Amino acid sequence: MLRLIVRRILQGIPLLLGVIIINFLLIKLVPGSLLDVMTAEQQVTDPAMIARLRHLYGMDQSAFMQLVKYIVSVLQFDLGYSYRQNMPVLDVILTHLPATLILMLASISLAVLVGCSAGVLSAIRVNSVWDTLISALAVLCFAAPSFWLGIMMIILFSVKLGWFPVGGMETIGANLSLWGHAVDILYHLTLPAVALGLFYAATYTRVMRASMLEVWQMDFVRTARAKGLSRARVIISHTLRNALLPVVTLLGLQLGTVLGGSIVIEAVFSWPGIGQVLFDSVMSRNYPVVLGVLVLSSLLVIAINIVVDVVYSRLDPRIRS
Repeated sequence: MLRLIVRRILQGIPLLLGVIIINFLLIKLVPGSLLDVMTAEQQVTDPAMIARLRHLYGMDQSAFMQLVKYIVSVLQFDLGYSYRQNMPVLDVILTHLPATLILMLASISLAVLVGCSAGVLSAIRVNSVWDTLISALAVLCFAAPSFWLGIMMIILFSVKLGWFPVGGMETIGANLSLWGHAVDILYHLTLPAVALGLFYAATYTRVMRASMLEVWQMDFVRTARAKGLSRARVIISHTLRNALLPVVTLLGLQLGTVLGGSIVIEAVFSWPGIGQVLFDSVMSRNYPVVLGVLVLSSLLVIAINIVVDVVYSRLDPRIRS
C-alpha cells in the first residue's frame, strides 16, 4: 500500500508540472490582458504609465521567462498576486474556499446518499413500478439544467412559499451564536445544495443500478444465495460492496471538481464561493487567480486519485496484487 501511494505521488509530480505549463500557455494565447482592463476602467492613456505597469507586473518579459518564474514561485507555495483584490492569490482562494467546500461537499454527500439508495432500490425491484419511477426521475434530473432547477426552486420555495432565502450564504447583520450561525448557513445552503445535488444524484442512480444488476448475475452472488444466506445479507455484504467500485470512481472524479465549485449555481444563489471569483477573474483578465485555481484544482485531482486507488484496494482485494 505504501509503495502504491509513493508511486502515485511520483507520477503526479510531472503531471502537475505539465498542467501548469499547458494552462500557462493557453492563458497566454487568450487575447487581452489585465492592463487592458485596468487602463479601460481607470482611463489610463499615458504610454509611460502603461509601460511602467507592464514592467511592474513582469509583462515586459518573454513568455518563457514568465513561465519559469511562475513555476519557481509555485514550488515556493506562491501562486502570485491578485491585482483585482489587491492581495495574494492564495489568500483570495482561502477566503472563498470554505463557502465552496460547504456547498460542494453538501451537494455531493446528498447525491451519494440519495443516488446510491435509489439505485439499489431500483436494482432489487427491477422492472417494477419503483424501477420505472426512479429511472424516470433520474432522467428528468439529469436532463434538467442545474440553473433551471435553481431558478424554479427560488420561485417556488423562496418567492411563492417564503420558506427559504433567495440567495446568499448567511443573514447579513444577524447577531447569532455559534450554533445559530451554523443553523443560518444550513438554512441558506438548502436550496443550492439540493439544486446541485439532484443532478449528481441522477448520475449515481443510473451507475449504481447498472452496477448492482451486473454484480447480481455473477457466480459468487449465485453461490451465496445457494448457501441459504438471507436476501438482505447477499445484497449488503456481497453485491453492494462490489457494486460500489464504479461509484467510487465517479465520486473521485466529482470530488476533484470541488475547488472549482459550480459557477452557475453560485451565480444563481449569490453564493460567495470560488466559482464566482473564478468567473470574475476571467472577465477582468485577472489571470494569476485563474492559474492559481487551476493549479490547486489539479493538485486536488491528483490527491483524490490516490485516495480512490487506496479505497479500491480495500473494496476489492484482487486489485492489491
